[in-house]
Amino acid sequence: MAAVRRGKSSTVLSSVPLQILFYLNVVYYIFYFLATLLMIIYKSQVFSYPDANLILDLALLFIMAILEAVRLYLGVKGNLTEEEIPLGISLVVTVGNVILSVYFLAWETYVLRADIIINAVLLIFYGLEGILDIFSIAAFVS
Repeated sequence: MAAVRRGKSSTVLSSVPLQILFYLNVVYYIFYFLATLLMIIYKSQVFSYPDANLILDLALLFIMAILEAVRLYLGVKGNLTEEEIPLGISLVVTVGNVILSVYFLAWETYVLRADIIINAVLLIFYGLEGILDIFSIAAFVS
């Protein structure tokens, strides 16, 4: 007697390019976090870095790391389980991380050329993942 599937069809809707981007982003974000942390330490030693700004920059970097971990976890989970809610939450958290990345790109106390380069790459990741998130959510809903 054959088992009858009820509910979702057997068609796989998960996005392989999105999954690849999530995994590449994990590796890149580890590099990004360490590089940004080391650059903040460098800038605090070389330039006159106000203590309040140093604390703010470090706090925002650690908040961004926490949000990034949540974003990537929910994105991977939502894509693999083909659920739009975790993927949608991941997309909303991406907006928060884009704002933080723009802070480190433009509004940080001291912005080095290296800051511009690593934040530009991170924003490209966020843009590509955001587009693929929207397409995946649309595929899951339909």
